[in-house]
Amino acid sequence: MKKVVLFSIMFVASLSVKAQSYIGYLTDNYSGVNSVISNPANIADSRFKTDINLVGVSGFLANDYVGVGYSDLISSEFEYDDDAVLLLSDNNNFSGNVDVLGPSFMFNIGRTSSIAVFTRARSFVTGNEFNGESIDDLDDSIDESQDFLVNEGDFFAAGHGWAEVGVTYAQEIMNKEEHFLKGGLSLKYLKGFGNAYVTGRNVTIDYDADGATLPDNSTIGTLESTGDLIYGRADQYDVEDYDYEVPDANGFGFDLGFVYEWRPDYEDYVVTGADGEQSVMKDKNKYKLKFGLSLTDLGSVNYKGSLVDTYNINNTITQDDYDNIEDSDDLQNLYTFTQATEDMKAGLPTALHFNADWNIKNHFYLNFNTDLSIRSAGENNLRTANVFSLTPRFESKWFSFYLPVSSYQYSGLQVGAGLRAGPLYIGSGSLLSTFTKIEIQGADIYAGLKVPVYYGQPKDSDGDGIPNKEDGCPK
Repeated sequence: MKKVVLFSIMFVASLSVKAQSYIGYLTDNYSGVNSVISNPANIADSRFKTDINLVGVSGFLANDYVGVGYSDLISSEFEYDDDAVLLLSDNNNFSGNVDVLGPSFMFNIGRTSSIAVFTRARSFVTGNEFNGESIDDLDDSIDESQDFLVNEGDFFAAGHGWAEVGVTYAQEIMNKEEHFLKGGLSLKYLKGFGNAYVTGRNVTIDYDADGATLPDNSTIGTLESTGDLIYGRADQYDVEDYDYEVPDANGFGFDLGFVYEWRPDYEDYVVTGADGEQSVMKDKNKYKLKFGLSLTDLGSVNYKGSLVDTYNINNTITQDDYDNIEDSDDLQNLYTFTQATEDMKAGLPTALHFNADWNIKNHFYLNFNTDLSIRSAGENNLRTANVFSLTPRFESKWFSFYLPVSSYQYSGLQVGAGLRAGPLYIGSGSLLSTFTKIEIQGADIYAGLKVPVYYGQPKDSDGDGIPNKEDGCPK
């Protein structure tokens, strides 16, 4: 039975076994068009005239099943069976994603609104409620002399790869002295590249070491199993000999967000023109406290004509039958098999984000951020790992530095570092802990290039508070 489970997991993980996105960097007020992926309201009243992202890549992986030391992982003598530490429970989970932000740009429409257009490619893999103790018991070398009973129950794994083309509109909603509110909406067209899932329902395995008697009066172990295994995937997907074709899969999604800023010193940022009209400085952060709330990745991709295989595993097989399982054909010979063709809907990894940012003094900030999955574990559901981050940072127009301290669901406490230097941004939410923790259960990394065009400070040659371009006598 372990071969069935592991085959399923490895198949799904093959869609994206590479390793939340851009941890630390998205807290920066100078993250520009990149910030729409966490909250579409961010681009209103931004520090940019325009911002062009050339390419950015982020990878993330977290699990609570296995831990590996960094020195062991990079060693040429690494052996999984000897060097990996298994953290077994009756509810093991994993989550990973690769997020590529392609050519994207933002620009302003007048003084109060902004628009962004972005392209994005994403690959996601998730697994929930696996009984790690059961998987370990069902190792390739079952102890044939001992009976055991495994109650796996329900488990879920899914993998999905898709592309997005999105348009974001953000608008100032309220600007009343020290109180400022803005909102934003992103609409996304989705193109699916591949989707698969494996689900187990009420799975149990009872191993009897002397379950069957052979003609020579010797005995052999038997495995009595119950439940169902369900394997759904985009049509024509074959893990052994796969000639890829873009599937007939499309969908739509959207993100929604709001940002509130408390600006106790708002008067310091007000500029009065020669005609008496007042405007607010665009090149400055004006808040003491900022709060953001957003809901991202609402929507799904519909895969037309997908295949769904169901194995009813209510049967008793011998140890020899188990040892000889190599592929799905062997499973079909041992268990009741049915296949259906149907449209398969792959939901996006919907998440709720809360963000609080405190301007301690001048260029120094402290940010608290949460990424919380809204989707529950279920059939073909993608769940992002929950992350809570506290990030102190130094921030200026051309340079920022971050030190995120995060609690990752499934992989515990992580400490990272990142920076933005002009067009370059690079970092990791787990960089420092990766080199210091005895057991690594998760890691992430990101890097990218962009072309930022910032607002400059208005010139005021005579110091009367009126910018030169609006001053009747600038000198």
